[in-house]
Amino acid sequence: MSVTNITVAGLGGQGVLKVTDILAEVLFHAGYDVKKSEVHGMSQRGGSVSSEVRFGDKVYSPMVPEGESDVLAVLDAGEVEVNVHKLKKGGVLITPEDLALDKLTNPKAANMAFLGAIAKVFDLPEALWLEHMHANLPAKLHEVNDTAFRLGFGK
Repeated sequence: MSVTNITVAGLGGQGVLKVTDILAEVLFHAGYDVKKSEVHGMSQRGGSVSSEVRFGDKVYSPMVPEGESDVLAVLDAGEVEVNVHKLKKGGVLITPEDLALDKLTNPKAANMAFLGAIAKVFDLPEALWLEHMHANLPAKLHEVNDTAFRLGFGK
């Protein structure tokens, strides 16, 4: 298997890093070699944030080569143009316009809707995703985040 590249981008405070933390854990527990990198920039002040996850049989570098992301999920519409150069030709672009975020009961769970949209691209059991979401999020938020994940997945 070749290496698959995923980039998640957005603004500080949107949960970009939480998405890739969970994503990396799920892929690792699914048996892949996984590498992750992140760029914080001015994230504490709402600036650009991006994080990359690479997985496959053997991954040597955490950095996704320019124009080689198989999946690019951008949590803020204003960050699409800034990050679209990372997407490979024929890759999957996920933007806020692709998700029914207005249906979320808690807008802070939008990052889990994006995780659901990313999960939809890969053939891994929903239970694996939920297990690692629950391990990374407070129990009181499990229901709202599960709902958001399923919204992004299209369930």
